[in-house]
Amino acid sequence: MEALKKHLVISVGCEYACGGSAIGRWIAKDLGIAYYDRHIIDQIMERTGVSPALLKLADKGVDISGLRAEDGFANAPTKYANLTERMVYIQKEVVKKLADRSSCVIIGRCSDYILRNRKDTLNFYIYGPEEYRIENVKKELGVDDARAKELIRENDEYLMARYRQITGTDWGERHHRQLLIDSSVLGIRETATYLEGFVKSFYDKLDQQETV
Repeated sequence: MEALKKHLVISVGCEYACGGSAIGRWIAKDLGIAYYDRHIIDQIMERTGVSPALLKLADKGVDISGLRAEDGFANAPTKYANLTERMVYIQKEVVKKLADRSSCVIIGRCSDYILRNRKDTLNFYIYGPEEYRIENVKKELGVDDARAKELIRENDEYLMARYRQITGTDWGERHHRQLLIDSSVLGIRETATYLEGFVKSFYDKLDQQETV
């Protein structure tokens, strides 16, 4: 697909160990657009004064209301009595500003929900069967089956809690996503290629609507 000429945002949500980040990276590279994942977004949030310690707690869906810099959290924002509320606000604002800046792929960080009302945004969700995810974790981290299963369970719990905290809805909610796909069927690269075809059809439709 040729480089995009009009603004388009692609949100990629995913289960742990399904290759969502790699798929999103391929899409961004092939389309010649910006790529933002969890680490990049967290770095931006840290520059606003959010401490890494708070980000780690928030990643686990921990209620951080009441925590202050004096409690050992350097650079913790103190304007809000409820720091959970403050963290949610900052994350939403960062995602919105990245989406406004240029065409891009955004991995996770509840971007599907945050950007759900934008007409120039596609929201994808990547998932896969447990055995596929286990093999991915074992290959990536060099752990055994038992540890791989534990990591999947822990990360799923964290993602569910984080998503609920930010959105007030259930992780995996399909109604504000346009396509859910099992990455084990085609593999990482071919799943990215398939999604790019969907992007092209959506992009062409946007173009037709603008010229009517």
